[in-house]
Amino acid sequence: MDFPDRADIGPLIEPQGSPPFARVSYDPPTSTLSDPLSTTRSELNRLALDDLEPGATIAVGVGSRGIHRIADVTAETVSYIEDRGFEPVVVPAMGSHGGATPEGQREILAALGLTEEYVGAPIDARMDVETLDEVDVDGMTTPVYFSTAALEADAVLVINRVKPHTNFTGSLESGLCKMLAVGLGKQRGAQAFHSTALDRGYVPTIESLVPAIRDSVPLLGGLALVENFHEEIGVIEAIDGPSLERREPALLERAREEMATLPVDDIDLLVVDELGKEISGAGMDTNVIGRYRVLNAPDPETPSIDLIYARGLTEATSGNGNGIGLADITRREAVDQLDLKKTYANALTSGSLSKAKLPAVAPDDELALRVALNALGGYDPETARVVWIENTTDLAEFRVSEALLSDLGESVTVLERERLAFDDGTASFE
Repeated sequence: MDFPDRADIGPLIEPQGSPPFARVSYDPPTSTLSDPLSTTRSELNRLALDDLEPGATIAVGVGSRGIHRIADVTAETVSYIEDRGFEPVVVPAMGSHGGATPEGQREILAALGLTEEYVGAPIDARMDVETLDEVDVDGMTTPVYFSTAALEADAVLVINRVKPHTNFTGSLESGLCKMLAVGLGKQRGAQAFHSTALDRGYVPTIESLVPAIRDSVPLLGGLALVENFHEEIGVIEAIDGPSLERREPALLERAREEMATLPVDDIDLLVVDELGKEISGAGMDTNVIGRYRVLNAPDPETPSIDLIYARGLTEATSGNGNGIGLADITRREAVDQLDLKKTYANALTSGSLSKAKLPAVAPDDELALRVALNALGGYDPETARVVWIENTTDLAEFRVSEALLSDLGESVTVLERERLAFDDGTASFE
């Protein structure tokens, strides 16, 4: 596709003066687990492994998110299972991610450090599923699919982070229950789930599917991880299968209190250097940017961000640019990084089509910012409220226009004043 170049766009909008910026650090109070691997072992002791026969196989479901030390926690879980005399096998629990192919899902795990060599167990990435049941979700019949690879094991254990979801709010969001209902349903299960959830609601759909899975699957339970503001593990807790729905809400509330968010709610322009599936299921954490863009789900009340400029994709996302549609403008470099097959596989399965839309495309940073600042209306570099972040998880250090400094609070420290410059249209700070 041919996009307008500088000669096409430049004459349409006069150059804008850039606001003065400050690089700041943000360090709200939080706590980090001192020895997550020791805690992993002690927590796994709480699960009913003694009920299994010696040599039994245990499927360990792991997702596609960039969770702190996920490779280490998975490897420690595998080691623990082997030490107890059982045979572990890692099963990707990520729905349609990776282009809904075994190769793509292995590629995502490898990008997270989860290889057979590192974790010490085989990875069975087959996309095959079995139909376990059909459930009624508020009058809508929904099939329940589950990974064949996981079903072939003698027991199933999932590892996942519990956190606020990027599409909805409720008592159960991202966590062990959703991984069972969606991640281990592979592409067919994820599609069936989202089709129902978009109409009947995400939480009722999860609450209907998990009991059906528990009735048909030898479910040990799961290892729930909660991260703090710095995206480090603050909690590891093993939850047995029967207790999942009862225990997750409290962990979700803990995650909500400590999750990384911006220290200011009223923003004219948010610039995001990179988005990717390992950062968030929506490419950018919707709780940080204040946009769900999902049918039948209102956007978060805060923050209020007028415009978002997404500059590019992470290397680890391997071209899956799902979430770029949450931005208002991007640049040609980001479009060149897109793998539309992977992006569409994700968006079509989830039914959240807006996240795969292409925003306005500028040839470079200078023109992208010129377009964005002009679109704000009545732009004044001295009063413009601009925040510039690397991504929506790394929020310990970022840049703000000076107009925001008085609103940032005691947890924010100014490191240095900076000026925005451009080299052949590419932005840098000096």
